Amino acid sequence: MNHQAIIFGAGNIGRGFVGQLFSESGYAVTFIDVDQELVDALNRQGSYHLQAVFNDDIQDCRVGPVRAIHGRDTAAVAAAVAEASLGATAVGAGALKHIAPALARGLERRAASAAPELNLIICENLKGAAAVCRDLIASAMNPAGRDYLAARVGLVDTVIGRMVPMPTPEMRARDVSFIRVEPYKELPVDRSGFRGEIPVIAAMSPEGNFPLFTARKLYIHNCGHALLAYAGYRRRYEYGYEALEDPEVRRLIEGGIAESIAGIVHRFACRREWLEDHARDLLRRFANRLLADTIFRLGRDPIRKLQPADRLVGAANLALATGQVPTHLAWGIAAALCFDPADDPAAVEVQTLLREKGLDAGLRQLTGIDPATDLGRAVVAAYQTLKAEPRAVCPR
Repeated sequence: MNHQAIIFGAGNIGRGFVGQLFSESGYAVTFIDVDQELVDALNRQGSYHLQAVFNDDIQDCRVGPVRAIHGRDTAAVAAAVAEASLGATAVGAGALKHIAPALARGLERRAASAAPELNLIICENLKGAAAVCRDLIASAMNPAGRDYLAARVGLVDTVIGRMVPMPTPEMRARDVSFIRVEPYKELPVDRSGFRGEIPVIAAMSPEGNFPLFTARKLYIHNCGHALLAYAGYRRRYEYGYEALEDPEVRRLIEGGIAESIAGIVHRFACRREWLEDHARDLLRRFANRLLADTIFRLGRDPIRKLQPADRLVGAANLALATGQVPTHLAWGIAAALCFDPADDPAAVEVQTLLREKGLDAGLRQLTGIDPATDLGRAVVAAYQTLKAEPRAVCPR
């Protein structure tokens, strides 16, 4: 165990996925996080409890050795970066700007000592996250550091397939480091992002045609979750697995995913059967009762999820290229526009916008869809039906 890995972010994906894979691959893991209670627990225990669950199947393991550094201890973070042989970020796209300065200091130390290449796997839910991260780090570096960053630091895009819901307050009270995950393990990464030799990591597969894997994640996995959330919310379900048992909700998800698959096949000329197999496995995984993923978590922040290139509208635009209007995805977009929980600020903002500016203007602003187009007319018609029929979720 002489390889050192750093992971910025000891949350759901940091502990629940990347930390496990790095540990299984022979790395001692250093987490960097701002949760002092979690940092203290990881340092006290030197490992953490990970539980993989699928309905009646429960598998427990300890992940270690691990240690942790508080993110505000810039000197200690920079030292860990300087000594690492592999790294990852899993902090959330909005927090990348906060970790960039400490990363820059550590990489400048590597540059001064002519250290070998360092690859950082960027596990953020953001398209083009590696390029964003590179720009943020470069802006905080001196000229020598920027040269080292360009030549010897790999920033590698990936798509995270494992579902890891937020630990409940009760779980955290029992063990702040405990994390519950699904058993699924697959980490496709962009082969072109690496510098030097590509490390061998459990469940990691370097891929040449990485945009295809990004599309599969966004327009099948994320799209399916969004359809499940927005249809499930209308039927007042609390958990995703409950909504999946509703035949009308299931019909919307299967129809929307089929439209997405058609669009991906048209765009990337890939095998339809490969995507259909993936979709069937996803629906099986969505039914994981022990994971207990909530409708609210899956649907929150509809402003982001309705953006033109995101999971619903992006999938619909891909599907349009096949020459067919994606009616199930249009209903999903309309259902997202109806999502109105009072404790989701983004959902409240959507409802305020629609009330003040009207559906046509709101649709343009939120999704980029022109109401006068075929897709726009389909969304408007679905929205009007949803408003008139409170339990409607799927085209007849």
